[in-house]
Amino acid sequence: MPGQPLIEVVNLRFRYEDGTVALDGVDFRLFASETVALFGPNGSGKTTFALHLNGLLRGEGEVRVCGLRVEKRNLPAIRRKVGLLFQDPDEQLFMPSVVEDVAFGVLSAGIRPEEAVRRARRILAEVGMEHACERAPYHLSAGEKRRVALAGVLVMEPEVLVLDEPTTYLDPPGQRDLVALLGRLPQAKVIATHDTHLARALASRAVFFEHGRIVAEGAVEELIERFGWDACAGPGR
Repeated sequence: MPGQPLIEVVNLRFRYEDGTVALDGVDFRLFASETVALFGPNGSGKTTFALHLNGLLRGEGEVRVCGLRVEKRNLPAIRRKVGLLFQDPDEQLFMPSVVEDVAFGVLSAGIRPEEAVRRARRILAEVGMEHACERAPYHLSAGEKRRVALAGVLVMEPEVLVLDEPTTYLDPPGQRDLVALLGRLPQAKVIATHDTHLARALASRAVFFEHGRIVAEGAVEELIERFGWDACAGPGR
């Protein structure tokens, strides 16, 4: 893993307004071409941590993305570099048509409308959703929504993808298709997941969260063996 990290987190701490400690001194690095799985039980801090990586949450400590400190003045640049895919794709789909949804981000960045639509159609083709350009997002299946939401992230050409439980709501064929799609993407990835099949297929290493801390890191199989399949896979898996 030569070179400088794409993401560097030092002593990150975060407490919610009700006093709940969500992160308690997290250190983390992500390098180019890596895929890192975030394991841990529900409420262990995985999603809270992920939301810090492009500045949606701000805690104490330091987070740097491609050398830029995550702070207000750097947020536009950081959010171009780090694309975030939420657990529920409906949180990212809000325009009347699929192509408008995918084009929204680049339009907001000042790209001309015709170029934004061209880029959106190209990305939709890459994720296998070109046939749905004019459809309303709420008419799509769960797997189709996930692909469209991912297209909306990819159209911004990020260097890092942060994915929160990306196979949630998908049936087994949909899960396999998404894993194959993610495996073709060149970006470095941070994946908060209970899906051990996804982690085994994609992750070069894993970390295990517990009570807001990273308590272990290593190869995916090593962590599954150490903490147990149930602890990594979570409820219902």
